[in-house]
Amino acid sequence: MRKSNGGNQEDSGIAAVIFDWAGTIVDFGCFAPVISIIETFEQRGVRLTVGQARGPMGLDKREHIRRLLEDKDICALWKEATGADPMPRDVDLLYEELEPHLAVAVKRYSKLVSGARELADELHCWGIRIGTTTGYLRPIMDTLAAEAARQGFAADAVVCPSDVPAGRPFPWMCFLNAIKLQVFPPRRIVKIGDTPLDIQEGLNAGMWTIGVSLSGNEAGLSQADVERLGAEELAARVREAEQHLRSSGAHYVTESVAGCRVVLARIEERILRGEHPSREKSHEHV
Repeated sequence: MRKSNGGNQEDSGIAAVIFDWAGTIVDFGCFAPVISIIETFEQRGVRLTVGQARGPMGLDKREHIRRLLEDKDICALWKEATGADPMPRDVDLLYEELEPHLAVAVKRYSKLVSGARELADELHCWGIRIGTTTGYLRPIMDTLAAEAARQGFAADAVVCPSDVPAGRPFPWMCFLNAIKLQVFPPRRIVKIGDTPLDIQEGLNAGMWTIGVSLSGNEAGLSQADVERLGAEELAARVREAEQHLRSSGAHYVTESVAGCRVVLARIEERILRGEHPSREKSHEHV
């Protein structure tokens, strides 16, 4: 991959890559938000399954909580535990109660996904800028970014839902990254994430998209799970996660950021041929 000239429109190669955080750059399996949400609901006597907690992953955390309380099964559990249907004020209260749980969890689950630091180093060497989007609150994100920096990963821009009118699937966080990074047009930017909402966010911003299947929320596996599972069961979990990401419109899917180097080179070639990202799936497997 050749060196980029950043915001110079004459250079038509990749100018920036925008990463998601949990399940993509850090926290293999995306466990910090899941555990924090489960703990927050348990304080109200509501026991969520891991699958229920993962359901709306990728949304900002207030909207994540709202979607959970709108689920008929969770609503029934809430009514059984509290004696009343969930109300709008319950969303606000749970959102406030979530922050201390997240503050602890993001430190516990802040380890970089294998290959993240090396990819970031290469991107910077190529002159490609690094942006990020997240569903985390700003104080939580500041903590997580600092933990990642201590491990050698530093982004050039970190954007949270509170910085823009709305989070995913709206494109505003991606657009603000482009402004902060001073890169354009969107066809020169790649969005990488582990949830369908990450993919929709990138597509809505007119960017290329890469989904990561094994390391993220869709597979929901820890490193220990990966080592424990048999080859067939592991492959089935990865295929299911890949299908979710492809059905959301991902141009490419790879197991983790460690495999993105090859994909980025392919996207670079397509950009140089004059291609633009579209909502049509590429059907390329890597």
